[in-house]
Amino acid sequence: MEPAERPTWGRYALAGFVALVAATNIAGIFWARLVEDSPTVLIALSSRNRYLALSLGADLPLISYWVIGPARIAAAFLICHAIGRAYRTTALSWFTRYLGVDQTSLDSFQRGFDRASIVIVPFFVGSNLVAALSGVRLMPLTRLVPLLAIGIVARLALIQWFAAIFDEELTAFLEWLQRYSWWAVGASVVLVLLINTRNVRGGSAR
Repeated sequence: MEPAERPTWGRYALAGFVALVAATNIAGIFWARLVEDSPTVLIALSSRNRYLALSLGADLPLISYWVIGPARIAAAFLICHAIGRAYRTTALSWFTRYLGVDQTSLDSFQRGFDRASIVIVPFFVGSNLVAALSGVRLMPLTRLVPLLAIGIVARLALIQWFAAIFDEELTAFLEWLQRYSWWAVGASVVLVLLINTRNVRGGSAR
């Protein structure tokens, strides 16, 4: 059911989401430079698994990993939760129109969320769509926050474990990246532009 009146704070949540998207795009373009020069900045801009793992390979201090990483993941989740709570089904339509989510995936997530939100939230703690669904379904914060915390800790611990196992491979990749980082930046610019153009055109066609 749609709310009779949109809450004022919904607009602030939308502004926060736009800022997060901009930060993610910046990370997507300059990650190859940032991972060596400023890994803390990289994971503050985007908490994608590959950036977290590469930052650990670049000797990011664990204190930064365990402070910035959780803060970035939680911020994105809670902002998307707020958007879902404020805009309900309208927010979900934005995901299919402008963010590259197909209707089949959306329907699947909705069915799964209704049946097993206690598993879905921790497992997909990095998913903006799941975060929005938790808001659409008006999940109480007293239930959401513990599930979010469990998911964040489990995800970061798993990435840290994998980074330790594949430390030599990460180091070798980072050494290669140092030689070709600007080529990687150029390729990333093209990739980010293509993805954003596809999403916008896909949304306009619907």
